[in-house]
Amino acid sequence: MIPVPIERSSAGDPARTLALLWRDPSVVPRRGPSRGLSLDAVVDAATELADEEGLAAVTMRRVAEAVGAAPMTLYTYVRGKAELLDLMLDATYARMRRADTAGEPWRRRLTAVAEENRALYDAHPWAAGVSTLRPPLGPGLVAKYEHELAAFDGLGLTDVDRDDCLTYLLAFVQANARARIEARAAASESAMNDEQWWAAAGPLLSRVLDPQTYPLATRVGSAAGAAHGSAHDPDHAFAFGLARVLDGLAAVIDRPS
Repeated sequence: MIPVPIERSSAGDPARTLALLWRDPSVVPRRGPSRGLSLDAVVDAATELADEEGLAAVTMRRVAEAVGAAPMTLYTYVRGKAELLDLMLDATYARMRRADTAGEPWRRRLTAVAEENRALYDAHPWAAGVSTLRPPLGPGLVAKYEHELAAFDGLGLTDVDRDDCLTYLLAFVQANARARIEARAAASESAMNDEQWWAAAGPLLSRVLDPQTYPLATRVGSAAGAAHGSAHDPDHAFAFGLARVLDGLAAVIDRPS
């Protein structure tokens, strides 16, 4: 099986990456070789580049150009893109909006967590495509994790159940964000929105699709398309899916101790 190419966090040297994430002075230069340049400036420039052009645009050369330094200068701060990606992710986590929902019903608390992560992916679409099965264990990620785990306070869950429930919720949000990004990319690359695409494809489909052979596909597809204005509406999918995720978590949260 050929593996699907994907960016992954924590792909660099673990010890050095952790030292960079926590700004250990043994690996982070106190004063960079380029006057006015810092590790944070490098991370900010790389993040801005990814926000504007996607993660593929983040190369050491492009980041060096953005900060006005020679490419070799960047290697004084990070050894490559793997370390830089972890720093970028952790910085975005550190800057996330975090609502105070203490005392509110658990569904409202978890909805806030989901919406905060959705907002993160809207602001930084590249982050939705990064696998964090080995997470970047920096202060931003740890603060995010602490905040999100607190949404399950007072529910009588074991620590393992609490982590499982959070993982399940965040996996849904990331999957929905990827679909949302793919929908935008399809519209941009084809120069057609969904309504225009269906206007072009519809007449051909009506000639080749036999409703008697595929009665359910014809009827349900038409009804969904009319309701959402396309084959897939990411906003509707988020609202519908989040409600079902919360229903599923209720089986764990509301079960007898």
